[in-house]
Amino acid sequence: MDASEARAAEAAAPATVETFDIAQIMRAIPHRYPFLMVDRVVEVRKNVSAIGIKNVTINENFFQGHFPEHPVMPGVLIIECMAQTAAVLVVETLGPEARGKLVYFMTVENAKFRKPVVPGDQMRVHVVKEKQRANIWKFAAEAKVDGKVVAEATYAAMILDR
Repeated sequence: MDASEARAAEAAAPATVETFDIAQIMRAIPHRYPFLMVDRVVEVRKNVSAIGIKNVTINENFFQGHFPEHPVMPGVLIIECMAQTAAVLVVETLGPEARGKLVYFMTVENAKFRKPVVPGDQMRVHVVKEKQRANIWKFAAEAKVDGKVVAEATYAAMILDR
């Protein structure tokens, strides 16, 4: 399934939408401060897609060193936010079968950064599952601020036991 087919599948998917607050996210994935990059997941369509939210504030520790005079969220952390949103999708899709497993990054492809993400922005990360073979999952993602794409990438992850 290519990206356009994945988006068509997302549009046709039943409206089984779930929302995850920070406590539920922390039960789903092992990341913790200062590396937890998702504040809320506002939409999960099992086995199809998810939308995560990152509220970007000047209090983020990375702004101390990433251009203190002109704070910009590092692109790699935007990609990490995409990966963590996808991990929540994987864990929710697998259900109890996901207990004791971790989602490991394998590849990042076609990453593009369109606009800087700065303190005060609310970044919405739209993740679509493109395909899955055994324990390998492939995703396409877009990060948006105020409805405008600020970054995009495709990436793959492997689901393994801890």
